[in-house]
Amino acid sequence: QGQLVESGGGSVQAGGSLRLSCTASGYPYRHNYMGWFRQTPGKEREGVATIYTGDSSTYYADSVKGRFTISQDNSKNKVYLQMNSLKPADTDVYYCAASRWTRITILRPYDYGDWGPGPQVTVSS
Repeated sequence: QGQLVESGGGSVQAGGSLRLSCTASGYPYRHNYMGWFRQTPGKEREGVATIYTGDSSTYYADSVKGRFTISQDNSKNKVYLQMNSLKPADTDVYYCAASRWTRITILRPYDYGDWGPGPQVTVSS
């Protein structure tokens, strides 16, 4: 049975950095997109960044452009999210997600069928 396993969450002061990792294993199909989403309780899940595994094209939400970088290690079925210049507004549960589809709306949660449990990221001022 397939699973996405995340690591790297935690607490950091504003201006600091964190790196999230996500490993996909056990799936009988290839994921075309892997991404990161975040959610505050009571709010909608928000797309943060995603990568097309075929050619490593990347896409970002405006709120994180220039601060976050998504990358992948295809050989290890891993995707990373390097988060720099963190702000208290970045505090959320961060979910790794993966899509087997080829035509999706890039940062729309509905288009991603596989999800990790989500580590907490807390940024204090």
